[in-house]
Amino acid sequence: MHSERKLETPTGWVPLFMAIAMAVVSIAVFIWAIANHSVPVLVGSIVVFILSFFVFGGLFVINPNEAAIMLLFGAYKGTTKQNGLRWANPFYSKIRLSLKARNLNGDRLKVNDLSGNPIEIAAVVVWKVDNTAEALFDVDDYEEYVTTQSESAVRHLAGAYPYDGGDAEVTLRGTTEEVSERLQMELQERLAKAGVRVVEARLSHLAYAPEIAHAMLQRQQASAVVAARTKIVEGAVGMVELALSELSEKGLANFDEDRKAVMISNLLVVLCSEHAAQPVLNAGTLHQ
Repeated sequence: MHSERKLETPTGWVPLFMAIAMAVVSIAVFIWAIANHSVPVLVGSIVVFILSFFVFGGLFVINPNEAAIMLLFGAYKGTTKQNGLRWANPFYSKIRLSLKARNLNGDRLKVNDLSGNPIEIAAVVVWKVDNTAEALFDVDDYEEYVTTQSESAVRHLAGAYPYDGGDAEVTLRGTTEEVSERLQMELQERLAKAGVRVVEARLSHLAYAPEIAHAMLQRQQASAVVAARTKIVEGAVGMVELALSELSEKGLANFDEDRKAVMISNLLVVLCSEHAAQPVLNAGTLHQ
């Protein structure tokens, strides 16, 4: 593992003007030396002119959210993140790295969830380079490394949870926030060795595979109907119980067991029916 070392670099404006002055003066002296046939001065002007190019060679520019890794004949010397025109040893090899946040929109993957159902899943990962030394030296290609590890993490996540389930169960569809947090944590563990920090990770696509999508939709609809019917029946039973209790307490009607059963049946039919009940008026007595 390589640790990032901060390298301070001086501003490049002073070396820039110095190199320009050296070049101009050396040219003027060179012309004077030729006119006066002064070999020592001629040689000196040439040396100064060469040195000006040496100074020019150390100039480089660092843009905002960018870093430059300095190498001296293969040896890591440090990383500078100071913006603007800078100057460093001309023999340094300067490798630039972007520190901006990047967006990885993963491809749709076809995998099996915890229950064995084939699903399609994709994720969006926002990441940035935190440690330039690890990103450059500890992995072969850190961008490809992020892509590969993100796909692997999404596949592992999909197989760790069912697509759908009960309210108290952690599922891919029902607990999106929790699943996204779990994905971000796993990605951070995988990408830490590449000097990458995961800013955010979220599922961007989640669906059953096309071959079972229709069957699963029917199952979901049936489950929803059962749940709705259960709720309706619970409410209807409560309403019937309340009606009978109120009628009995206020002495409005006294039912024997048979009549009570008939009334309960009628009320349940009215309350649980999908369609509005059609009233029938009884013109005779209650027992007719």
